[in-house]
Amino acid sequence: MRDNTITRAMTRCGSARIIIINSKAMVNDAIKIHNLSPTAAAALGRVLTATSMTGIMLKDKEDTVTVTFNGDGVCGKVLAVSDYYGNTKGFVQYPQADLPLNSKGKLDVAGAVGKGTMSVVKDMGKGEPYCGLVPIVSGEIAEDFTQYFATSEQTPTVCALGVLVGNDYTCKSAGGFMIQLLPGTEDAFIDKLEARLPLIPPVSQMFSSGKTNEEYIKEILGDIEFDIFDEADVSYHCDCTRQRVEKAVMSVGKDELEDMINEGKEIEVSCQFCDKIYKFTPQQLEKMAKGLK
Repeated sequence: MRDNTITRAMTRCGSARIIIINSKAMVNDAIKIHNLSPTAAAALGRVLTATSMTGIMLKDKEDTVTVTFNGDGVCGKVLAVSDYYGNTKGFVQYPQADLPLNSKGKLDVAGAVGKGTMSVVKDMGKGEPYCGLVPIVSGEIAEDFTQYFATSEQTPTVCALGVLVGNDYTCKSAGGFMIQLLPGTEDAFIDKLEARLPLIPPVSQMFSSGKTNEEYIKEILGDIEFDIFDEADVSYHCDCTRQRVEKAVMSVGKDELEDMINEGKEIEVSCQFCDKIYKFTPQQLEKMAKGLK
């Protein structure tokens, strides 16, 4: 078993594709970077996991997808970004927010996310980005991705996600899978797949067993035959650079930059995805201001 491995497969009959990811290491990296509470870790972990699977569906190597849950729950905004390869980064607006276990004895992700909207922005690098906006159905994340694909992309999708956080606040298991029906799928296949779904164990439990992604797919599909399309390692990866942060600072405008310069103090800018701090002296700010009209 490898943590942070994503696998794509196709049913041999050509009726569906399946994407599965073991995201334990990815979630643990997010916990360490953002010092997440257990509930926030479960919420962000699920969003990172599903966004990675969405990212690997992108068509071009420069494409990215950003998924944002703007809910009224205690965690506030939960956001994740994935590239074409499935590498992700993300953050929770209130990373220390936590809630008691829900009525089923599970981490209350739905309560942490709350009601609001889920947006999916795909930046294709050419023209205006594609943006899909749907209401948050449950806040449990998997159901919300299922609803998004059904309404915004007209793609029937089964999405299942799970994050298990231990008493030591580390992620013990995390992963998820998506099954998407392809055009022309016959009713008999749909009936067979629907009969399988209740037999699949909870995702966090399944990913605790230490199997490979191929073995998990067999567990999910039963006697439905499939072929592995590809498999790759993915990670929590922030691609911030000083140049990008400079552009962000300059975007505040010349007047505000001059106010910072007049204060005569060094400023610090923290990346919201990796918490790396970039420092700028008044002299550096002055040079940046000269670059603005």
